[in-house]
Amino acid sequence: MRFHAEPIEFTRQPGVGAPIWRGQTADREDWLRFAISVHRHAGRLCALWGSDERCSGGGFRVHAVFALDEGWPYLTLDLPADDPVYPDLSGIFAAANRMQRATYDLVGIRHDGEDRRPWLRHGGWPADWFPLRHDANHPPAHENLPSDYDFVQVGGEGAHEIPVGPIHAGIIEPGHFRFTVVGERVLRLEQRLGYQHKGIECRLASADFATGARLVGRVSGDSTVAFCWAYADALEAACGVTPPPRALALRALLLERERVANHLGDLGMLGNDAALAFGLSQFFRLKEDWVRLNAQVFGHRFLMDSIVPGGVAVDVEARHLAAIVTQCESIGRAVKELQRIYDEHSGLQDRFLTTGPIDARLVRELSLSGMAARAAGVLLDARCHRHGYAPPPPWNRLAVRPASDERGDVAARVAVRFAEIYEYLRLIRLLAADMPAGEIRGTVEPVAGAAGVGIVEGWRGEVIVGVQLGADGKIARCHPHDPSWQAWPALEHAVLNDIVPDFPLINKSFNLSYSGQDI
Repeated sequence: MRFHAEPIEFTRQPGVGAPIWRGQTADREDWLRFAISVHRHAGRLCALWGSDERCSGGGFRVHAVFALDEGWPYLTLDLPADDPVYPDLSGIFAAANRMQRATYDLVGIRHDGEDRRPWLRHGGWPADWFPLRHDANHPPAHENLPSDYDFVQVGGEGAHEIPVGPIHAGIIEPGHFRFTVVGERVLRLEQRLGYQHKGIECRLASADFATGARLVGRVSGDSTVAFCWAYADALEAACGVTPPPRALALRALLLERERVANHLGDLGMLGNDAALAFGLSQFFRLKEDWVRLNAQVFGHRFLMDSIVPGGVAVDVEARHLAAIVTQCESIGRAVKELQRIYDEHSGLQDRFLTTGPIDARLVRELSLSGMAARAAGVLLDARCHRHGYAPPPPWNRLAVRPASDERGDVAARVAVRFAEIYEYLRLIRLLAADMPAGEIRGTVEPVAGAAGVGIVEGWRGEVIVGVQLGADGKIARCHPHDPSWQAWPALEHAVLNDIVPDFPLINKSFNLSYSGQDI
């Protein structure tokens, strides 16, 4: 790495995935100094989670994945069993706040900062019971009562609060949004999420590899391909397995089809939220055609369970690849015509332009990644070449061209989605035209005590999965991380000084995952 990390020793994680360097320390000051050094070098905090190591004779651990231009340093800090407290990183990386609070709710290891409000625990289990500890067993008898939450209060003449949610009028997942407004102008927004905590990390403990893949693929259903690939990457790195070239190309094909499906749906919803129902009907017609071909070729409309450790579970015939290329051509023509309508619709552009802006400074401050970062002028994409970084196969031969826009508002996020669709269609055609021959799956044999991290550029941003195997070769700890952890706080900033009726439009321009946080 390009900065001094001693006395921590880092080693390159094996495998064909994104470049990851692993390090370990028992020194709290080294942990803190390393985080400060990453921040000074314009790095980001990508994920943070905890684990209980007492079964193997240790104490607890806190894990963090950071990002630099060259790749992703992955650092673990050993903590004593009797006093598992670690230095608070939220003063360095604001994104650490909610991750640290969730880590305490689940594992019972605490940071030494001031904000200790619960994040995932909504009164569903006692405050002194931690579901991811090895000795947790079943939760004790506990009356499930609504828990109070200490929202930040904002005073002043004319200021009042508008609570929205957690139950919404539509079919979207639950989330509470507390607005402080003067008139209709938003002074502050604070979110409360985690209402559908699914216990996925608890269910992953002691799971076999196949069960783990099915669970991880359901963390956030619209990103099932990205999560399954990151999970497979982590296991393959831990167990020393390299997937066949055809499997990697098929994974990329699946991932690009997942991206296109989400952008088509979101562009339709954005038109609808700005009172252009025509856009909703047209883009959803295109999305329906897209996912129907998914079902015909891969057996599932949303491509669930297509990626497995060692490779993929589905293959494609030449006629299927031809059908995919033909569809790319027709979808591309239709999207161009719809973009012309969106760009020339004065009412739509009036709602999009200057609404919900974020800037490059905020992107870096919040460790944001993905489409929302690129729409604010920050080119972050794990599939793209950059100074000191070469992407893993098959991206290293595809020369991905990232779309960007410096405005950072709803209009920019719409423009980036259009540009990305054209790029994804180009990549799909390349992959279909140059699909390697050969096997689609290798064997992944468990390695007792091994660990690995997988990082994949999902359609929202970096999807990360950390895996640790136990002495029996089964999963001892698995942490799936959705990029929405970093993006939800960005939404709180994006709505400032806009009006309350613009919130649905701003919210949809990010389209963040509730489910990805409720793990």
